[in-house]
Amino acid sequence: MSSVKDFYTNSALYEWQRLSKDNYHSLEFLTTFRSLKEYLPSKGHIIDAGGGPGRYTIELAKLGYDVTLLDYTPALLEKAKREIGRAKVKNKVKQIAEGSITDLSRFWDNSFDAVLCLGGPMSHLKGAKNRRKAASELVRIVKPGGLIFVSVIGRLSIMIDICLRWPEEIDMTDHFREIWRNGEDNHFHQNSYAHHYLPEELEALFKDEHVEILNRIGLEGLAHVPKQTNALARKFNNAWTNWLEAHWHYCNHPSVYATSGHMLLIMRKNKTTDGEF
Repeated sequence: MSSVKDFYTNSALYEWQRLSKDNYHSLEFLTTFRSLKEYLPSKGHIIDAGGGPGRYTIELAKLGYDVTLLDYTPALLEKAKREIGRAKVKNKVKQIAEGSITDLSRFWDNSFDAVLCLGGPMSHLKGAKNRRKAASELVRIVKPGGLIFVSVIGRLSIMIDICLRWPEEIDMTDHFREIWRNGEDNHFHQNSYAHHYLPEELEALFKDEHVEILNRIGLEGLAHVPKQTNALARKFNNAWTNWLEAHWHYCNHPSVYATSGHMLLIMRKNKTTDGEF
């Protein structure tokens, strides 16, 4: 099995293009960014932790935020530097740093107005101890009253997708059992690793971290099959607009959140550690 770093080193261009490659994949970005704009303060310093090639970093910098970008994979950071230059937002990107979300010791406590950890970072941490450490670190570096946005790959969505798109994985008995029993996927993109979360499992990571949950969002919502979703957008004039209207209505429904491809948890750090706001 190749390392997660190796996987993303060989996928820097794909990862940059992934959130805009088609209508289906754009749902993750559109829904996340809509949520960011709804909850973020009008200004401040944001860290994009595990932000890869910088898609969110750039868009937030364009809106006037100061942004720090951190990622584990040098190749993704190099891609980010090029794209940040093309977007002409270097003055708003205060730092680009290599590192893991399990060790954010380079940052002081209470450093940022908001913390983002979106898409894959929490899903590529092996072992419950590492996942708990990352959750603690993400909360530690945000200011009291600040916001934390964490999205992960949903386990129930993976179960739907396996049945619809990858039946050969069901035929791999031990591998399939590890996915549905424990969320452990040692064949992610054939040769890497991912942990797929149940909703309650994600929330349990932050149970003792002095945060309030503000919202739970299913980023792809009820769309599960890229081919059919993209065909809907291409073939029918009003279909995509109508689908998005329904998507915005249902994306924070508990059942949709639980079964979406990516689940976004939005939290606020308590202003005091005794739970008072």
